[in-house]
Amino acid sequence: MDKKYVIGIDYGSDSCRGVIVDPMSGKELASHVFYYPRWKQGLYCNPAKAQFRQHPLDYVEGLKTVIKETVKVVGPEVAQNIVGLSVDTTGSTPCAVNKEGTPLALLPEFSENPHAMFILWKDHTATKEASEINHYAKTWGGIDYTQYIGSVYSSEWFWAKILKTLREDQAVKEEAYSWVEHCDWIPALLTGVKDAAQIKRSRCAAGHKAMWHQAYNGLPSETFFAGIDPLLAGLRGRLFEDTYTADEVAGVIAPEWAETLGLPQGVKVGCGAFDCHMGAVGGNIRPNALVKVMGTSTCDILIENMDVMKDTLVEGICGQVDGSVIRGMLGMEAGQSAFGDVYAWYKRLLAWPLQAVEPEKREEIESKLLVELEKAANEVNPLESGVMAIDWMNGRRTPYANQNLKGAILGIHLGTEAPHIYRALIEATAYGARAIVERFRACGVVINEVIAIGGVAKKSALNMQIVANVLGMPINVCESEQAVALGASIFASVVGGIYGNVEEAQRHMASPTEKVYLPQPEMVEVYNKLYEKYLEVGTFIEGSM
Repeated sequence: MDKKYVIGIDYGSDSCRGVIVDPMSGKELASHVFYYPRWKQGLYCNPAKAQFRQHPLDYVEGLKTVIKETVKVVGPEVAQNIVGLSVDTTGSTPCAVNKEGTPLALLPEFSENPHAMFILWKDHTATKEASEINHYAKTWGGIDYTQYIGSVYSSEWFWAKILKTLREDQAVKEEAYSWVEHCDWIPALLTGVKDAAQIKRSRCAAGHKAMWHQAYNGLPSETFFAGIDPLLAGLRGRLFEDTYTADEVAGVIAPEWAETLGLPQGVKVGCGAFDCHMGAVGGNIRPNALVKVMGTSTCDILIENMDVMKDTLVEGICGQVDGSVIRGMLGMEAGQSAFGDVYAWYKRLLAWPLQAVEPEKREEIESKLLVELEKAANEVNPLESGVMAIDWMNGRRTPYANQNLKGAILGIHLGTEAPHIYRALIEATAYGARAIVERFRACGVVINEVIAIGGVAKKSALNMQIVANVLGMPINVCESEQAVALGASIFASVVGGIYGNVEEAQRHMASPTEKVYLPQPEMVEVYNKLYEKYLEVGTFIEGSM
């Protein structure tokens, strides 16, 4: 009997990554990374207004490239025995579509319109709309539809972004039949769906970002949406009622896509989910272990048995959804709106004068900046430096989403140097991570260890050691360079019929631990005191804003 193989596709903020995996051993046979060309140029984005849009062509080109390149590496014998393909994406990253389910930006008349493109998770242009949703949910006299999403609706999420767009762009409003998350559109594209009503919707995306819940038999009521703004009236009926977990089949790859990608006919395509949720599976998530996907932002994922959580509601997080990570388990999500982005911002700040330098030299210097800063920051004594930072440079996601908040750096003086500030920024993001852990624990959720995946976890030993010290828990860094795409391949192995469920697939395929960072008792004590100062300063800043 021929061996079977699977593909996992991970759409991140900056790039699309693909892996072909042997599901029996978990070995990654090939991988490829595609950087979105339009995004890389900064097209359709305006950071000053917190506007971040991505063109669907970046996604389509990425899909074609990563699959073709990985297929080229493994050769026809492996390629013709691929049986499953699953996709994860960032989220909430919605887009307006026509009745056929085509993103409006793929139509000629909307090809350069940012409002017709996918609205990236970190787009914060809808803070006003999020505030209106929160206010109405608490005051309208009916069900509080935010109760299962931490009791706070965020500008990063589905409905706030839709309402903002409908208010902003009359042409998009008139042409948009429905709206789709990125993680739902790619499987529909691959399986040849030509009707927006037939797109299978992710339980993960719908539950965490769109207020879908079994208790409501679907989405919130039509009356609720119309009460927020008449612009939302009627849209609910053009969306969805049913949702699907990521171990379910979205369909079979369309013949034209199989031919284009060099894949066999009959490859089963899985229902989509968000990157952090599939990544948590790739990182070998288990109850009482918090998986931190540490990249430009963090997404923090927990799972727990339903009978353990019972009727517990955790306020201030990004939702708790049955089956959003693993079928039959309660998936809980939190995160930080900026993590690696904080360090990237500081790098840009320091590198600004280099604009006067020729590009080759500039790139060489910039590539060394954070490396050298980390070396020097490792020697900084946090008690002596006196510098403290608040990590809300892109607002705060958890606990209690508030994208209007701003970051801060304080305690600087004429003797403060760049490494002091850099270390303070790392410590600030670690304090933000601890605030999330404390929020869960305050509601009775047990967390005993941390599993770290993502670029920051692999690249920055100082960062991981500080996080271990601030949290007072071991940090288990996964070996896989592509743990999120690996998670997608685990779901593909279930979709393709190789394993009966996700837990069985995890035992064979999930990434082992590469390194463990243990908390240093003397530094745990130091950071316990500094964390209290962080909370005090954060409370002052939030109150003053």
